[in-house]
Amino acid sequence: MQSLDRMLAEFAQQKLEKQTRRHFLMDCVAKVGGLAMAPLMFGCNPGSSAGSAGLNLSQRDLNPLSPLPPPFGAKAKSIIYLHMAGAPSQLELFDYKPELAKYHNQPCPQSLLEGKKFAFIRGTPNLLGPQANFSQHGKSGAWISDYMPHFQKMADDVSFLKAVHTDQFNHGPAQLLMQTGSARLGRPSLGSWVTYGLGTENQNLPGFVVLTSGGKTPDAGKSVWGSGFLPSVYQGVQCRSKGDPVLYLDDPEGMSRNLKKNVIDAINTVNKEEFDAYGDPEILARINQYEMAYRMQIEVPEVMNINDEPKAVHELYGTNPGTESFANNCLLARKLVEKGVRFVQLYDWGWDTHGTSHDGSIDMGLRNKCREMDRPVSALLLDLKQRGMLEDTLVVWGGEFGRTPMQENREGKTQSFLGRDHHGDAFTMWMAGGGIKPGVTHGKTDDFGFSGIEDKVSVHDIHATILHLMGFDHEKFTYDFQGRPFRLTDVEGELINKILA
Repeated sequence: MQSLDRMLAEFAQQKLEKQTRRHFLMDCVAKVGGLAMAPLMFGCNPGSSAGSAGLNLSQRDLNPLSPLPPPFGAKAKSIIYLHMAGAPSQLELFDYKPELAKYHNQPCPQSLLEGKKFAFIRGTPNLLGPQANFSQHGKSGAWISDYMPHFQKMADDVSFLKAVHTDQFNHGPAQLLMQTGSARLGRPSLGSWVTYGLGTENQNLPGFVVLTSGGKTPDAGKSVWGSGFLPSVYQGVQCRSKGDPVLYLDDPEGMSRNLKKNVIDAINTVNKEEFDAYGDPEILARINQYEMAYRMQIEVPEVMNINDEPKAVHELYGTNPGTESFANNCLLARKLVEKGVRFVQLYDWGWDTHGTSHDGSIDMGLRNKCREMDRPVSALLLDLKQRGMLEDTLVVWGGEFGRTPMQENREGKTQSFLGRDHHGDAFTMWMAGGGIKPGVTHGKTDDFGFSGIEDKVSVHDIHATILHLMGFDHEKFTYDFQGRPFRLTDVEGELINKILA
């Protein structure tokens, strides 16, 4: 092992000392070109990396995940975002419509169909009344269905957004819009923006952690937690709640801790030389990722282990250690933010209730998904609250769109189970903690829950509000790319002031 250490050290030294005429010319060209291009590439945005030879590098350039203070006073210091991939039906959970129940199984009015696009509805479908029983809860009197008995107790801790709308009605583009601010591939995710702007408190853990459940990833794939045109160090790191939390976390047999450190030092010596030559910020990201991986080997196994949690905590969440479940992920989310992780994203797949099977029906499929989700989400809010963490942890819940008030009606097929089609005109999300006013219902839909009629909010409005709570002005928080500044909210977005504490 000692001989290998010596070989690595000698290799790094030789690499630094070896300067041929060709290397000298390449070095000069790269440095002069870097100085000329730096104002164009990095000078317009104070937050952009300044990576180029001859420039003064800040601590942030050398460590892209080092913590930064927000531009103005933040109400939240971390985020837990719960995305129900597939889009849960607001009409069975939070948006009670007694008028819709009166017209159950009656033909849908043509006024609701004209000029509208649907994923699967053809012809004139029948209206579908609420399949759940609703009642009011808490001092706020929020309407919550019997599909969510545990969550009913948390009514006064959340703020409901009843008239959210999106212009996308297919899962992939809608998930991209909800998570990146654009329905097209290539934009940074919300978690990447937040981590880019603030870094993370714990330098031994990723700033942006992703946990999935339900057996599949979202329809839009891993792009929903990608870094887009931001340096790749800001993309989400997917961890698992079963088995090794991160693949290849353990060293191979015979690889000691000291030897691993020497290997990384040798690799990064070469990387630093390349950065000095070419000034590519991705090289700094690569250096940081090697060093982060080394540090993660110590802390990740500990923080991702829920077996040591007290029995009462497991009973509260309904966890099942050794499995990959949404309940386990909710408990892990609390542990991660407690350890200083900036952004934790949970994706739970299986909320697409078309009614083509029992698993995809409202009366069975949605009810079963709610059984998996209701208890752990309520436990997460209660756990954060009891630990004094809800004050500065923002919790966001929702899907990529909502569901129609009419039953799905596929051409040439007979529906044997109750289901609803995709719907972007009106759906429900909620937020809690981190500067959100509790016990508030914002927005209102029509009698059938088809369209928002009061206090409508867009996906960009939600993003603007989240960034505001983290201490950013969404119009000024930009990153220069391809000759112009980009922002999460593009050219839209307004604060949802009525839900701010």
